[in-house]
This record gives sequence, structure tokens and C-alpha cells, in this order.
Amino acid sequence: MTHQARVRGLGVSVRGETSTPVVILDVREEVVPIFISHDQAQSIQQALEGTPFERPLTHDLFVDLLAEFGGAIDAVRIDGLADGTFLAKIDAVQYREGEPEVKTFDARPSDAIAIALRMDCPIEVASAVVDEAGRPASEFEMRTEDD
Repeated sequence: MTHQARVRGLGVSVRGETSTPVVILDVREEVVPIFISHDQAQSIQQALEGTPFERPLTHDLFVDLLAEFGGAIDAVRIDGLADGTFLAKIDAVQYREGEPEVKTFDARPSDAIAIALRMDCPIEVASAVVDEAGRPASEFEMRTEDD
């Protein structure tokens, strides 16, 4: 079973002198934090704000190419955890002569989320992932840049 997720926002995990970007998903009544790279955080932030970059970023290019070749994204799924690493899939469809051909692609969760935000498609998280990685929102100190 999967659950619809919403991107709550981006944050930074700080441990000592090290800071790591994290995307926070709201799923069920919990949050699922996924650590990502700085580049991915920038791409996700751009999609959340809806502000275009001067030149297309990789995710923008992917979305444009997909559309040009008659494809669409039905959903992205965060569907597993292996040794602390989140696993994701992109469910796509390509139309050939009016007939849909369904395709599924492995992806990094950060790429899948960045693409989903650009295409306004659902982000789904498997129950087992939420059960293992979900945390109460109260465990996270959420501050804005102004704090």
C-alpha cells in the first residue's frame, strides 16, 4: 500500500561542522526526512518556488524531453529502503499512435521528487517506508530563514 505525500519543505541537518540538506515529506500523520545533495536541494527549491532558472536545469530538461517525445509521468514512488538508502521509481507512460505504453524507471528519490514537483504529479510513499523512516513532526525543530 502507498500513501500520498506532500513536500513540506527543505531543511538542513546540522551535526557539528557538517550540514546536510534534507527534503521533508508529510505522509500519513508523520514526516519522512530524506537526505539529499546540495544540487538536488537547489533543484527542489526552484520547483517549490516556481522560479525558472536562466538555463534549464537537468530536471527541467528531462521534463521538456519527456513531453516532446509523447511521454508523461503518472506518479513517483518512494518504495523501499536498503541499508538506510531510500529507493524510488518513476511511473511513466508513453503514447504511441494513441496507445499508452507504461514504463517504470528506477530513480533517486531526490530526482523523482524534483520531477514530480515540476510535473505536478503525485508523490507516493510505501507503507513499509513510512513505518521504518517516518517520525513524528514534533521530533524536528522547524525554523524559517528569519529565525
